[in-house]
Amino acid sequence: MRALVARRLDGPDAVELIETPVPDPGPGQVRIRVAAAAVNPVDVGTASGGLVRIGLTPPRDQLGLGWDVAGSVEAVGAGVDIPLGTAVIGLSDLLGRPLKTHAEHVVLDVSAIAPAPRDLDPVAASTIPLNALTADQALEALALPAGATLLVTGAAGAVGGYAVQLARHRGLEVVAGAAAADEALVRELGAQHVIPRGADLPTAVRELVPGGVDGVVDAALVGVAAQEAVRNGGGFAHLVATPPPAPLRGIRVHTVLVSADGDRLRRLAGMVEDGVIGTRVAGVHALDDAATAYRMVASGGLRGRLVLTP
Repeated sequence: MRALVARRLDGPDAVELIETPVPDPGPGQVRIRVAAAAVNPVDVGTASGGLVRIGLTPPRDQLGLGWDVAGSVEAVGAGVDIPLGTAVIGLSDLLGRPLKTHAEHVVLDVSAIAPAPRDLDPVAASTIPLNALTADQALEALALPAGATLLVTGAAGAVGGYAVQLARHRGLEVVAGAAAADEALVRELGAQHVIPRGADLPTAVRELVPGGVDGVVDAALVGVAAQEAVRNGGGFAHLVATPPPAPLRGIRVHTVLVSADGDRLRRLAGMVEDGVIGTRVAGVHALDDAATAYRMVASGGLRGRLVLTP
């Protein structure tokens, strides 16, 4: 099979498409024939050596690429009772693997997959797992009650957009940080208030919510400026492995690094079916044109995810 890997770790142009044997599933695993796989910033970070440099995985001769996948089950290991051909989505969250989802086939633990949303094409379905799970796990960590106020930075991005939609579904009042050009988009996603990028964020938030918001999902990685918008004793969801802000003023700081969760993913897929949350595809590239997609993700500014198809 063909698979995308990183060896030189010096940027998007370093990704290599190799020929490698089709993997076999072990006990509790399935092999998925990949129909589509989204490209995320973490993939660019892997190809650029960022994950190795910050100590998330040791140096290796070959690192597989890709976290999200949509496809169909084509083989199962011992103890797995899933019909062959079942359409699924899944998340490959284990770092440092030599092969991941940017490939023609991938093996995942059955606990990392869920049935794909009905009547949703695989390209759109592949954009759900990483970003929706991250947003949902961040909101769970904050544990804000209905009626509480939430600031979402980077609200027009993939994680931020899901955070806005899921927060509104939980009954939260959402203040969105986004570019002025994205105001209509984030309001459509459910934000009641929008603060344009470039404004003094904590001051603007506190003008809207005197005393500060109850929590933040910092999808744009703003850091302490976003934390200053939080009330004393509130919550802050930090979404990367770099050091989080200090827990000033009794603020509970949660470092949220996504983990595969098939049960949660099944629930999120159901929410897509019900129209509670949506999907956004920025473009589609063939697997052998992956370097173009990686360069575009590295440049930023996309609204939605680029997707690779074998």
